[in-house]
Amino acid sequence: MSNPPMYGNLVPLDRTQHKNLRMSTVKSSLDRIAGLNSLFVAVAEFSDACKDFPVVFVRVGAAVEGQRQAVAPLAVFGLKPGSNLFIKDGLWTGRYLPAYIRRYPFAMARIDDGENMALCIDDAWDGFSQTDGAPLFDDKGEATELLLNAKNFCEEFEREADRTRQACDVLQDLNLLQDMRFEATMSSGEKLDVDGFMTINEKALAELPDDKVLELHRNGLLELITMHRVSLGHMSRLATQYQPVA
Repeated sequence: MSNPPMYGNLVPLDRTQHKNLRMSTVKSSLDRIAGLNSLFVAVAEFSDACKDFPVVFVRVGAAVEGQRQAVAPLAVFGLKPGSNLFIKDGLWTGRYLPAYIRRYPFAMARIDDGENMALCIDDAWDGFSQTDGAPLFDDKGEATELLLNAKNFCEEFEREADRTRQACDVLQDLNLLQDMRFEATMSSGEKLDVDGFMTINEKALAELPDDKVLELHRNGLLELITMHRVSLGHMSRLATQYQPVA
């Protein structure tokens, strides 16, 4: 099983193996994303995310000859690799915390060669213990309310991730995404070039037939496109947050 960004060692949760496992409900997991400058954000989060971060699109997964490469939206936390400008002194400074982060240290993942989905935990996280914290299972081996809530949240996250994949497929079907490069000059005078991401192709959007525009309006994608476009204004704001190197 491969480990997605933020996760150290994702393993299926087992009521026998993990019957005595406890989890800290106060320990922060923000150290896991301190070196990540972007993370997945679902379309359901655009309305909140666009107020804090640039929301861009990137190609994901391995490219396969003859097949279109999948696309996913990301919330951008910094313009340099390994730079997260929303963590300061171990605290999150943004108004919105993406669901990808809030689900940690849990996640749904495919097991049995991809045939089934199971609730997994990151057993590399030091917030788990056999002695301290809230239990995941009760004395009868049944899931506690804490675990049930985590499972429900992760299942909802997967539903929204699937909805997001469908939305990105529509954008690609209509050829509405284009590769972009962002160039900025920081206060130090350093030039900053950011590429490898995609944004909405304004020309292609303007030239869409009326029936396609109406379709985008009715399925909510036109509003999502607007939120994405508004969010790009944060790119310049992020650039100004980098301090000159002494």
